[in-house]
Amino acid sequence: MHGHLLPPTTAVWGGDNFPLGFWVKNARAAARKAAENAERRAAGETGLSYAGELSQARTEALADLDPGWCPVWDISWQRSYRLVLAHAKAGGALPAGPGELIVQGEDLGVWITGQRVGWDRLMPAQQWLLEAIGIQPAVEGVPVPGTPRTQDARWNASLAAARQFHAREGHLTVPRKHVEDVNGEPSSGRSSTTPAAAPRS
Repeated sequence: MHGHLLPPTTAVWGGDNFPLGFWVKNARAAARKAAENAERRAAGETGLSYAGELSQARTEALADLDPGWCPVWDISWQRSYRLVLAHAKAGGALPAGPGELIVQGEDLGVWITGQRVGWDRLMPAQQWLLEAIGIQPAVEGVPVPGTPRTQDARWNASLAAARQFHAREGHLTVPRKHVEDVNGEPSSGRSSTTPAAAPRS
C-alpha cells in the first residue's frame, strides 16, 4: 500500500493499534548497532556485547520487504525519495514546484527543489539515486521554481516596484496595502517603498 518500510514513529497498524513506526525505528537502531559492531570486530576490537543488535536473519527479513528500510542517511529523506520514485515508476511527471504533488503528507515538489539547490550537501549515493529518476542539480544563475528569493532579489524587486510606481504617480506616498505589479510579479508597496518620500504632483 505505501511502497516502503519507512513509517513515521507515530504510525500504528491494525485494530489493536500496534506501534509499527516505533517498532521499525527500534529495529533500525538495532540493525545499525549490529553493523557498527561488526565493523569494530572486523577491525580487531574484542569484548563487544551482542546485546541490542538485530540478528542477521531479522535484518535480511526486513530488507526483503524493503531494501532501503535502513539507509545511512535521514529516514525522512529516504521516505520522500521512495514516494518520488514510486510516482515516477507509475509514469507520473516530476513536480516542478511546491503544491503540485503531495503524497502521504509530503510535498514532493518542495522536497525535489530542496535536493536540487542543496545538491552539494548530498552523499554521492543520494545524488546517483536522484539522477536515476531525472532529478538534476540546480544550474547556477538559473532560478529554481519554488525556492525563496534571496534578500538581494527581494530588494531589487521592491526597488523596481518603487521606480514603476514613482514613474506613473510622480511620488512615493504609497497606500499601505497597495500591490505593484512589475512584469507580472506583484510586489507589496509596503515592503518596496517609503511613504511620503516625495510630494504628490
